[in-house]
Amino acid sequence: MRSIGKGLGIGLAAVGRPAYINGERSRDLGLDRSVDALRRRTADVLDAAYAGGIRYVDTARSYGRAEEFLADWLASRPDVTDVQVASKWGYTYVGEWRLERDVHEVKDHSPAAYVRQFAETRSVLGDRLDVYQIHSLVPSSPALDSPELLAALGELRDSGVLVGFSTSGPSQADVVRRALDVTVGGVPLFGVVQSTWNLLEPSVGPALAEAADAGVDVVIKESLANGRLTPAEASGPVCAVAEELGAPVDELAMAVALAQPWVSRVLTGAVTPAQIARNLRAAGLSVAADISFPEEPGSYWATRSRRPWA
Repeated sequence: MRSIGKGLGIGLAAVGRPAYINGERSRDLGLDRSVDALRRRTADVLDAAYAGGIRYVDTARSYGRAEEFLADWLASRPDVTDVQVASKWGYTYVGEWRLERDVHEVKDHSPAAYVRQFAETRSVLGDRLDVYQIHSLVPSSPALDSPELLAALGELRDSGVLVGFSTSGPSQADVVRRALDVTVGGVPLFGVVQSTWNLLEPSVGPALAEAADAGVDVVIKESLANGRLTPAEASGPVCAVAEELGAPVDELAMAVALAQPWVSRVLTGAVTPAQIARNLRAAGLSVAADISFPEEPGSYWATRSRRPWA
């Protein structure tokens, strides 16, 4: 099975649309969230990431115009032939490029949604697509119970695209283990899993280790807990440990994620070149893999759900 390699990757969730739940967006992005402004910012961040050796880019249909921005950047950089491109389907962006919206994305894991969104992704990214993932599987998702959908995903896998899934919520471990058992044509369907893992919510870790043992590439998202593990928001014991180790809390959090023995890629959600530089410093830190400050998963995800889109 193909591999996505190891090290940092960059996710475009926070730069492909004007609103998201990460902290300090007004400081980092300013007031101009126009399409052109975020297109330029995406290019700047991708330039910095590529210059720093990052070769894995993650996007999604629901990340506003992130697929389009990535395609534009790739077209402007014909020298870039060694970047792996991952995208996701299962949510539709409905934010209308506005900050003030009650709903920014709508979930649909039906076969029809897959057919529609895969066609959209192909029309934007063409043959640059390397990985295609079901976006945010939870126990109630119908995706793993649909023979029609699984057969279509099996065809995609057989065409050479790695098929994966991402997870969210307090039951991530259950979803990962169930998905690992899915086969199509007698062959495991999924080659990549992307889950939220960080110092505050490491509960999926044992399941991700099992996935890695099964030959599945593991991608960590939200290693900074959408801003809660940055100097602007962090408090308590994690700050004391970071100070003791002589590292900013965000760099510590990302370094510990990278230290997990089962991880393939850790996504940065950077929206500025300066943040990319901090992430690259984190990749150079030597830290223990067992540092954590776990919250009860239900409490963690309830807190996350209350973060405002801004």
